[in-house]
Amino acid sequence: MNRKLTITVSETVYEGLHRVVGRRRISQFIEKLARPHVVAQDIEASYREMAADQAREREALDWSEGMIADACATDPHASQ
Repeated sequence: MNRKLTITVSETVYEGLHRVVGRRRISQFIEKLARPHVVAQDIEASYREMAADQAREREALDWSEGMIADACATDPHASQ
């Protein structure tokens, strides 16, 4: 359920929102900005969701292995 909210902003902010975000997208823009600050997140569920994304996990693994390879390549004391 959505609720209507009336807020007051300066004229500069109002004009900027219309120019940058667009007239019909301001509510979505403000909700996306505010949500992480006012809605409790289930961090555990978020981590489970990310771990279930196999493409993301593969990309993360490739990235971390690349970082290790780069570090070893530039460290003269790394074991060979």
